[in-house]
Amino acid sequence: MIQLWVGIALLTLLALSFIFVPFIQAKKAQSTAINTDRTRKNIEIFEERLSELEAERVAGNLQQEDYEELKLELEKNLLEDASDEVLPITSSPIGSKQLIIVVLMALLIPVTAFGLYFQHGSARQLQMSMAHPDQLRFENGEQPTVEEAIQMLLNELEENPGNAEGWYILATTYMNLGEFDKGVASFKQVLDVLPEDATQYVGVMGQYAQGLYFAKGGKMDEEVRQQIKLTLDREPLEVTALGLLGIDAFEQNRLEDAVGFWRKALQNAEPGAADSLKAGIQRALEQLALQGKPVPDVPELATAGIQLSVSIDPQLGDNIAADQVVFVFAKPVGGRMPVAAVRLTVGELPTTISLDDSMAMTPQAKLSLHPNVEIGARISMSGQPQAASGDLQSATVLVAVKEVSEPVNLVIDRIVD
Repeated sequence: MIQLWVGIALLTLLALSFIFVPFIQAKKAQSTAINTDRTRKNIEIFEERLSELEAERVAGNLQQEDYEELKLELEKNLLEDASDEVLPITSSPIGSKQLIIVVLMALLIPVTAFGLYFQHGSARQLQMSMAHPDQLRFENGEQPTVEEAIQMLLNELEENPGNAEGWYILATTYMNLGEFDKGVASFKQVLDVLPEDATQYVGVMGQYAQGLYFAKGGKMDEEVRQQIKLTLDREPLEVTALGLLGIDAFEQNRLEDAVGFWRKALQNAEPGAADSLKAGIQRALEQLALQGKPVPDVPELATAGIQLSVSIDPQLGDNIAADQVVFVFAKPVGGRMPVAAVRLTVGELPTTISLDDSMAMTPQAKLSLHPNVEIGARISMSGQPQAASGDLQSATVLVAVKEVSEPVNLVIDRIVD
């Protein structure tokens, strides 16, 4: 099995490079000054949050295992941000359709592919196919070429033509390499051998429609429309089919329709695909505004946020230096690590601020993921985020994240024992 996964990993990396390299090359001519500033800011945020984690660990509020996990997550986020910022902000000639299609392909196809494999995998059959003499050398660390990796899949499918996940991996590989006709044929094989009651069946139907669309040069002809209809008849919220309808509407400047299709798809989208759909919706709304047309309200684009009014009791304020650090935070009920936090100084108070998902410590610990949180504010005499004797703090307020409409009033009026 090791050599199969080597082949799949290589195929995935190479396939994605075929998609994204042209977009990267198309943008290299522009200045990267903006990205330098963003990188510097990301590093500053990383260092600040890392110091907060270290302080929590030293204070005994955070176990070593949790500390290492959160630290690793912060490092991964920093690397991901750095990777994203290699592409400069520019007015590229790349079209909206190309951008949306690339993102949808990158996010939707791999997630479904691996879900299909683990649900209906035939690990034993795949392992048998690895017994071919030509493939044994991969066990010694030699990497297969893309042609060899594809041949590994073809060998398996020749011996086991009913292997649905094998056909699916082959189909998505061909699609990512731009060999759309072969991808369509392989998707058809998946539909022929996969049980219709399988949970992934309708998703493959949507990707088959997408393959037809690409194979026809991005043309929404009758065959593509019919496949989309068959898919949506089975599952009205199938994300790929709705995404295609949105792309087609966007290209025809039917922006309101595009927004409608993508909003509907959001109801059934995984987090990564949802981000892509929201980006498409935002772009369509911007185009509507530029054309002077009414811009509909899209609540799905709103992120969770809590407005706070933070102040100090006048009886305490006179004795505190203006540069003393103030931490304002939201924590899960009964939890220790904040899901959103902001750092201020006493000199900035009183003030009104907002806590939202942009202030999350990690992507998995967002304000919007919690129905209720505890809000508080604390003046740290040591400058560290953990509470210590002598610090000044507010009362803790329990807030329903999605129901709060008025600013939450936090008054720092008590001393930490």
